[in-house]
Amino acid sequence: MADSQSNARLRADAGAPTTGVIHLRTRLTADFTVLSNALAQRRGSAVTIGVAAYIASLPDGSPVSIAALCAHFSEGEILISRALRELEAAGYLERRRERTPTGQVRTRTFFYDVPAGRDPEPPRPRKRPARDTAPEQRDAVPQPASAQAPVPALADADPKAVAVLSSLRRIDPRLVLSASEAARLAPAVAAWLAAGVGPRQITEALTARLPEQFRARPAGVLAFRLRETPLPVPPLPPHAAPPERPAVPPFQTCDGCERAFRAPGPGRCRDCRGREKSLPSAA
Repeated sequence: MADSQSNARLRADAGAPTTGVIHLRTRLTADFTVLSNALAQRRGSAVTIGVAAYIASLPDGSPVSIAALCAHFSEGEILISRALRELEAAGYLERRRERTPTGQVRTRTFFYDVPAGRDPEPPRPRKRPARDTAPEQRDAVPQPASAQAPVPALADADPKAVAVLSSLRRIDPRLVLSASEAARLAPAVAAWLAAGVGPRQITEALTARLPEQFRARPAGVLAFRLRETPLPVPPLPPHAAPPERPAVPPFQTCDGCERAFRAPGPGRCRDCRGREKSLPSAA
């Protein structure tokens, strides 16, 4: 008698998920780029993530201008420039204008694996509380060193700079700043005001093209945008003295027709002088 054969489906491995993607990992030893999950899983445009991954994979000194990126990707200039602005607003990209020793101005691009000003903290080892420790001491959380730094007083900040920061929430309700955050950002805003940038221009620079979601307090994004102080407005060149206008002769009354006309002295108008010339002379 032949052995019975079962047509039941083989049971899947207990550890494999039943839905979604299943990764088949390969350990790479060369030609790979480390990319943070915060950037790879960033919500928003896929073009932005692709541009960021491509820039992260390039060696130092590679051109990453809009023209160079458009030559590599199939997307156009509008999408590429929008992706660069989003990366710049999120703190991954920074573009600085520097002057070379020869006097030329060039733009240098810096790319951060972690957004500027958000260095990752190393994991702290977990310590088991001692048995004889009091409950209030076991539950106490040690304060980081940054929390112990002196916080500038809001009363000492420039009132105009504080007014600009306070008005940002009218443009974007997410830009709610605490008193300590406003006190830290006020000196940078005051430097912009001193450079000749108006409050309206500062507000537009701080609120334009913000990310859809903030992974931290919005004060970090504002501090990144305020990091580079703009150049002051150059003084206007002295205006040359206006040329002197020619003297205008006064009004005179014509002795013949009593019509007003301009002339250096009394006499007859041009029409009366013309009629006198046309009359035949007396014999």
